Amino acid sequence: MRTTINISEKLYREAKARAATTSQTVSAVIEDALREALRPKPANERPIAALPVFGGSGVLAGVDLADRTALLDEMDQGSELDALR
Repeated sequence: MRTTINISEKLYREAKARAATTSQTVSAVIEDALREALRPKPANERPIAALPVFGGSGVLAGVDLADRTALLDEMDQGSELDALR
């Protein structure tokens, strides 16, 4: 189907560049983008929640985050475990 749309010059240049790099026509690039924009989203698709960020100096020198036992030992240093029970 043939139709006329108005888009910004910058957006058209980007679509034309994408068409050139992917060996497609500008119409095909615009059609693919419109198809993706109109694709129904699954009901369980939710935006990713932002994780809280805490200040600090980062990981302690010599601590291996992949070693669970070493992490637990490091966290236990300097605290009286019997006092916490």
